[in-house]
Amino acid sequence: MTSLNAISPIDGRYRNKVESLASFFSEYALIRYRLRVETEYFIALNEQLHFTASKGWEESLRNVYRDFDEAGAAEVKEIEKTTNHDVKSVEYYLKRRMDALGLQDCKEYVHFGLTSQDVNNTAVPLSMRECHEQVLRPAYARVLEMLEARATEWARVPMLAHTHGQPASPTALGKEVEVFAYRLRRQLELLDTCRFEAKFGGATGNFNAHRVAYPDVDWRHFGNVFVAERLGLTRQQYTTQIENYDGMAAYFDACKRINVILVDFCRDIWTYVSMEYFKQKIKAGEVGSSAMPHKVNPIDFENAEGNLGLANAIFEHLSHKLPVSRMQRDLTDSTVSRNIGVPIAHTVIALASVEKGVGKLLLNEEALRRDLENNWAVVAEALQTILRSVGYPNPYEALKELTRTNEKVTADTMHRFIDTLDVPDEVKERMRSVTPHNYTGYGL
Repeated sequence: MTSLNAISPIDGRYRNKVESLASFFSEYALIRYRLRVETEYFIALNEQLHFTASKGWEESLRNVYRDFDEAGAAEVKEIEKTTNHDVKSVEYYLKRRMDALGLQDCKEYVHFGLTSQDVNNTAVPLSMRECHEQVLRPAYARVLEMLEARATEWARVPMLAHTHGQPASPTALGKEVEVFAYRLRRQLELLDTCRFEAKFGGATGNFNAHRVAYPDVDWRHFGNVFVAERLGLTRQQYTTQIENYDGMAAYFDACKRINVILVDFCRDIWTYVSMEYFKQKIKAGEVGSSAMPHKVNPIDFENAEGNLGLANAIFEHLSHKLPVSRMQRDLTDSTVSRNIGVPIAHTVIALASVEKGVGKLLLNEEALRRDLENNWAVVAEALQTILRSVGYPNPYEALKELTRTNEKVTADTMHRFIDTLDVPDEVKERMRSVTPHNYTGYGL
């Protein structure tokens, strides 16, 4: 397969942007994570049951998954042609490697008492946790840091606000960017509270086989310690054959909320570009339109919006489907969970586009000043509020009559109006000092 014949753009056009995710969500990666779980479980089981007197083999056995490569994965897939079972194939692969380590007499403790979901429901959340720590969370953080920097840079840049698409009380450009940074910070805090949980408890979650074989061992305690200390996950205490997926659903929903905020951001920036509040850096050789040479399109924000939408559609399905299973299990979670990397990939692509797009923005202060100067009517709120504060009768109605006309409202319009008012001179002076350029409130 090449980037030209891949079915999905994730593995085709955008492969270079998401290459790192292959280490977590490819078929090869899933096999390697399963092998890691089986190996660590075998080692922990020996520490509990002491079924071999051999010494010093643990690190050599760990090297089976540490050094696992595509040739090893191909061997596992070849075994699967006979077994027709993906997890059993990993078990047989590990057993093949144990003879050289002098562990041939205890090979049957590989996968001891487990069902395939004890392996899948630890391998998949483990891959998610490591992807979160190494790829997705840092990518979210980079976007947040970029927005925080722009908010600070543009903190004192006044901008005409628009509510319902109409000119409204001015604001500061930096503050409007800070709105998104503030929202992202809060949702990232919630994302950070999500736990990566695992199911580990035998065929129906009760350690049936373990307990009947070794009734004196506290297998629930063993499972809790193994999952927490060896894998860095939280073991779910009561499950069916599969994990409950509630924690995973919470994670997907948290990512979805963050992505919704970024969709909102992309649409706003796209609009500001169309209003000429921003220009974009031009790269030599790039073409904006195949027909119109003058165009520099905001394609990065459009690309991000599209990929965020795709990501959220799949996150939505994952969070609704995975927690639902018929009785103690059906197989629908298996095929669905194989797609966990897909929305994460679309999210990573989108975050890279947001970074690129924000990095290309050039502030066009002339356009910002022009729109403010052309909309003196927006200070009507300020003037009528000052008049209210000094007891002037019907100030809202007076400003409404002045500004809701088809004639252009200018600074001169406002100042002439102020001159007609029966209020003290200091009040008039305060009113004259208000302009669309300085009526921005607190900002940052």
